[in-house]
Amino acid sequence: MSHNVNTVTPASENLADQSAFSHISGRRKTTDSIATVLVYLTMAIAMIPLVWVLWEVISRGLGPILDAEWWTSSQQGVLYHLPGGGALHAIVGTVMQTLIASVVSIPVGIFTAIYLVEYSNGNRLGRITTFMVDILTGVPSIVAALFIFTTWITLFGFERSGMAVALSLVLLMVPVVVRNTEEMLRVVPMDLREASYALGVPKWKTIAKIVLPTALSGIVTGIMLAIARVMGESAPVLILVGSTQTMNWNPMEGPQSSLPLMMLDMYKAGTSPAVLDKLWGAALTLVLIIALLNIGARLISARFSVKQ
Repeated sequence: MSHNVNTVTPASENLADQSAFSHISGRRKTTDSIATVLVYLTMAIAMIPLVWVLWEVISRGLGPILDAEWWTSSQQGVLYHLPGGGALHAIVGTVMQTLIASVVSIPVGIFTAIYLVEYSNGNRLGRITTFMVDILTGVPSIVAALFIFTTWITLFGFERSGMAVALSLVLLMVPVVVRNTEEMLRVVPMDLREASYALGVPKWKTIAKIVLPTALSGIVTGIMLAIARVMGESAPVLILVGSTQTMNWNPMEGPQSSLPLMMLDMYKAGTSPAVLDKLWGAALTLVLIIALLNIGARLISARFSVKQ
């Protein structure tokens, strides 16, 4: 009596497994290829407006900034709609206002982030501080400018000046510095802290010698993002300081121009070729200053950050 028994040999099992694996592998390769194409496509789409903006700013603003007079003189005695003059008064105003805001905002932001990460432990003050930082992060620049106007100018009686602009920039800059620094400090592995504590190193010295140097690169990048954000703000300069074509080295007194304010002045002056050249030149100057600051920040972080 014969029995028909279907036997499956090990070779046939291996063949079946390879066939199934090949099918899955092929499907995964297809999915991976599609995802890769989508990533590169979206990157290309995102790059289109960025490259377009850079090309427009560079092509239209390169002519004025190549003239040495642009960097060495102001617009004093020069009509906006006529060629000539430079942007030194606006460059000085921008640098001074941003420098004052940075001197106040960077220490406050870094120490606040250190408290939230290293000391708060989720207590009530830490939760309130985090909540307030989240609110300030989304505050429009016009609101910060109006707040400084009602307090610094209306309540305390100070005049419109570059200092008022700098104070409004502080309100915009501090939450960005806090949030970026906080995220970078949380990235530092806890093992580094615990190893330092095990060796008897005090907490403050652990933070100063280990945590901050380890996170330095990200902290510097966050600070530069904050500076880049406030440097191009136009609402505070419209409300808190008067426009001028002359140089003003005193941020506490009198009108003080800046690159955003100079661009607004040129926009209101008309559409003559000279006005447009100065407008685009001021825009390119602002872009160059921000680019140089970012390059300097990269060099600093590469020089002083902890090597992995």
